[in-house]
Amino acid sequence: MKLRYFGHSCFTVEKDGAILLFDPFVRSNPLAQHIDIEDINPNFIFISHAHEDHLADAVELALKSNATTVSNFEIINWLESKGLSNTKALNIGGTIKAGAFDVKCVQAIHSSSFPDGGYGGTAMGFIASSTHESFYYSGDTGIFGDMTLIGEFNRLDFAVFPIGGTFTMDSTDAIRAAKLCKVSKVVGVHYNTFSPIKIDLNTVKKQFEESNIKLILLEIGQEIELE
Repeated sequence: MKLRYFGHSCFTVEKDGAILLFDPFVRSNPLAQHIDIEDINPNFIFISHAHEDHLADAVELALKSNATTVSNFEIINWLESKGLSNTKALNIGGTIKAGAFDVKCVQAIHSSSFPDGGYGGTAMGFIASSTHESFYYSGDTGIFGDMTLIGEFNRLDFAVFPIGGTFTMDSTDAIRAAKLCKVSKVVGVHYNTFSPIKIDLNTVKKQFEESNIKLILLEIGQEIELE
């Protein structure tokens, strides 16, 4: 499967011709101005929570691509009020078929509110599983003990974790989360976009190296093959 990074916590995973987009935030990202949003054509859009830096481009991309947009009940209601109709509301424990993947919603420990301050429902993460491959996107979260269950019930090829701290896990807790989930490869997201989540990349890389966990940090727009 191919993963392409669009900055902050926005990325796609492509497998067998289907493209899954997570937390679309490109136009308002000061670091992603070189990305042409017209080149992003997902089949499915997954939104972890209602903060603007995770759904700012959801309506535009969903209308353009007619992708199935998946999130919690409150976010889906909000998106439908903006004109979306190809939607699927789920909550913790719910699963949807998305191309080759079964994507399950799991908990995330985080707040969730719309740009106008309205209640955005429960924050979520996602576990995507196919016949031979599986990955976990935690969404914005702190570390929590039930990540152990995620590692127990899923054989993960990699995890996508926030590493910027302040509003989410930092690199130290992301390493702890990787060990709870029994995953040896982590794609780092949610760092360096804004001043509160600036990190020292050399220090973080050393932390992961000393923990024997592979840290994957992508340039914005970069695509890699992951197994």
